[in-house]
Amino acid sequence: MPGRVLSVASEYVPLIKTGGLADVAGALPGALAGQGWDMRTLLPAYPDLIARTEADSVLWSDPDLFGGPARVRAGQVGADTVLLLDAPHLYDRNGGPYGDPQDFPDNAIRFAALSWAASCIAIEGLSDGWTPDILHGHDWQAGFAPAYLRFAGDTRVRTVMTIHNIAFQGNAPAAMLGQLRLPFEAFNSDTLEYWGHLSSLKAGLATADAITTVSPTYAAELMRGDFGMGLEGLMAYRAGDLHGILNGIDDAVWNPETDPEIAQTYSRTSLGRKKANRDGLMAEFGLTGIDGPLAIVVSRLTDQKGIDLIVAAAADFVAMGGGLAILGSGERRLEEALKDLARAHPDRIGLRIGYDEALSHRMFAGGDAVLVPSRFEPCGLTQLYGLRYGCVPVVALTGGLADTVIHANPMARQAGVATGVQFHPIDAMAFGQALRTVVDLHRDTKGWALMQKRGMSQSLGWDTSALTYAALYESLTA
Repeated sequence: MPGRVLSVASEYVPLIKTGGLADVAGALPGALAGQGWDMRTLLPAYPDLIARTEADSVLWSDPDLFGGPARVRAGQVGADTVLLLDAPHLYDRNGGPYGDPQDFPDNAIRFAALSWAASCIAIEGLSDGWTPDILHGHDWQAGFAPAYLRFAGDTRVRTVMTIHNIAFQGNAPAAMLGQLRLPFEAFNSDTLEYWGHLSSLKAGLATADAITTVSPTYAAELMRGDFGMGLEGLMAYRAGDLHGILNGIDDAVWNPETDPEIAQTYSRTSLGRKKANRDGLMAEFGLTGIDGPLAIVVSRLTDQKGIDLIVAAAADFVAMGGGLAILGSGERRLEEALKDLARAHPDRIGLRIGYDEALSHRMFAGGDAVLVPSRFEPCGLTQLYGLRYGCVPVVALTGGLADTVIHANPMARQAGVATGVQFHPIDAMAFGQALRTVVDLHRDTKGWALMQKRGMSQSLGWDTSALTYAALYESLTA
């Protein structure tokens, strides 16, 4: 029988977002409600969130939560209940949730407090009588929550940990064991110890009843040294408890048939109307004379995202008739390299440093192809937005990119199933060849349109993934 789930996260769309974790945390409650599961999300009460959610009722309190008083307030985001951990000494700060531009020095304490509050709610329940059957933690910020439950001896509430990106592990000095309310005897290689330090992510992965990550291929990759970031041994040991569940997207917000941000709405049966968006996007970025594919990049500008590969391949792509519209921010050297490219090819390469949600919608609507050459990508949402908008994905063969895009090799085209272009190995030569393939495919106007329509026909929402999460919860509580 369905029950209650306490989701523990540091981000949640539409309240606070720095990455895909927020999209998942924001989408799961509504998706699982359709399966009968009552999910509440616990997150820090960053500035303004209490007012924005009208979180007036107090359902839990602690006079000394890691250095100061704290209360959990219940608020609403649409039909979803959010639980805000109101601890001003930890969360009432300017900047992003983790610090801006550097991490806050007490982040280990800030998110241990979030995990501690979650474990207390799991054990004691809330004052309105709500008690979870499942505690579901997301990434290192919630990693200590399953561990605190395990150390308290509570086995009634079952626990799930989701890895959104194993590269971020919540490391802290071993000397903080006592300060973080962790038992000294658990500081061993099986539980808390990570190369002489503490790791909140490892704590969660070692103590949770089940582990999920955001694509089947990424789940398999995590057991290998080149992807596991030092935790591959633990991942291999827990392979039987590891589940790769693909992320979805909000297909109501990301819908070219109704999107209020784009110049002209369209569907796979009226794909010709997409041209108005292409024309508008070229004008917005000051691009002219592009006869080949107009490719877009909407990304953090980091090596992990393969932006250096774009820098290396851009001139050849332009020479073949292509154009680029780029939106993002990140590493300074990559920002400067892209600025140099835009200056060298002002009519063919347009650049916006920063992030603009409305502009990103216009880019997917106007682009012919979206470039996602990530060196590793747990799931990725960008390629899913591309499929939804008929903006053909060009992706590295890794993680969720491998699971969601069907490569346009000769047999896939002959069978009528191709939805994009993949490349491997993940280097500049292979990526450059993928772009040549894109230019060639784009010349076949009819074949390109068929590939766009196939992508737009894919089921990209949360329905299938919600069923899988619900089945996992049911197996744990049976």
